[in-house]
Amino acid sequence: MAQTTSGAQTHGKLELPKISMPKRPAGTLYRGREGMWSWVLHRITGTAIYFFLLVHILDTALVRVSPEAYNAVIGTYKTPIMGLGELALVAAIGFHALNGLRIILMDFWTPKYQRAMFYVVIALWAVLMLGFTPRHLMNVFGG
Repeated sequence: MAQTTSGAQTHGKLELPKISMPKRPAGTLYRGREGMWSWVLHRITGTAIYFFLLVHILDTALVRVSPEAYNAVIGTYKTPIMGLGELALVAAIGFHALNGLRIILMDFWTPKYQRAMFYVVIALWAVLMLGFTPRHLMNVFGG
């Protein structure tokens, strides 16, 4: 096997060109762009909302079994930790709803502006959370 001046290898009379493979990012095929993060956050918030609804249905069903047990469970929800959990729930619902509207717009309009729409969703979500968070935290920690 001989090597030519162009860097190709020869096998007898047949010359094979060198093939360079495109480089892939190490460890993942995802690039971490807005579309991927939107997809990931939509799935996480949807799953969190689903589990909240499951727990909510179960604790509400307790009232039929034992009103005392229901009152005990509802009493545990009045702790500061659960207040922070409620804040996280509202944040998840807000993002999931706004991102769902973004997805609907992309389906019926065009995905051309999906990056700009993602940032609009984040901005609207931040404004909504800035309006909700102080009042909610005053109720949770203020008594």
